[in-house]
Amino acid sequence: MSRKKVLLAGESWVSTATHIKGFDQFPTVTYHTGADELLAALKDGPFDVTFMPAHEAQRNFPQTMDALSAYDAVVLSDLGANTLLLHPDTWIHSKATPNRLRLLREYVGNGGGLLMFGGYYSFQGINGGARYHKTPVEDVLPVTCLPIDDRVEVPEGYAPAVVGPQDHPILNGLGKDWPILLGFNEVTVKDGAEVLATVSSDYRSLPLLVTGKYGKGRTVAWTSDVGPHWLPPGFIAWGGYKTLFEQMLGWATAKD
Repeated sequence: MSRKKVLLAGESWVSTATHIKGFDQFPTVTYHTGADELLAALKDGPFDVTFMPAHEAQRNFPQTMDALSAYDAVVLSDLGANTLLLHPDTWIHSKATPNRLRLLREYVGNGGGLLMFGGYYSFQGINGGARYHKTPVEDVLPVTCLPIDDRVEVPEGYAPAVVGPQDHPILNGLGKDWPILLGFNEVTVKDGAEVLATVSSDYRSLPLLVTGKYGKGRTVAWTSDVGPHWLPPGFIAWGGYKTLFEQMLGWATAKD
């Protein structure tokens, strides 16, 4: 059986630092990726994952339905809406370019799968900067984004609460005892969506894992991260880590 094709966009950043040593100073620049653990877990599995780092996505994320339809599912992870809205031809040269948020809405309506994983530039994000509230992507997600900074930091950790049926294709074989997480994006659940897991009651049992449908397609919201810092090493080492994300992708790419 051929492997299903998945586009994972986001999960990269560049950091700058200034080192001051008495009278002298010098800058350094480092490049980071946040999906290394997830990509390693999914390697050689049933999905052929193309990783498109955030700095590449601004230019190279598909601009046509034909190009987008080459993938069975698209994952947006820690990738703000501006990166998809402001192609360099628009940002630098003031040329009209396709609205890729609208394209994603059409893609899901036609039967594609869309998953959004949490982070500082997912849902509404830090300082509201991810900016998916009231966009075509929000239209198709099973959750509604807050209009404000939606991050909830939980430094003491919380245990996810599995509330969906154990035989659900995403939850199958995972049990109810999941490792702790350290944060999430706060969202609200849309009518008709199915909540499979929440955060702890200490944090109002807010949504953690939600599924929904739009047109012919399926969507998944995972409001915590795929790697550090919200997703600590214990979660990555958990035997269910690989299974959880594979089964999310499996559900999102299944056809009714």
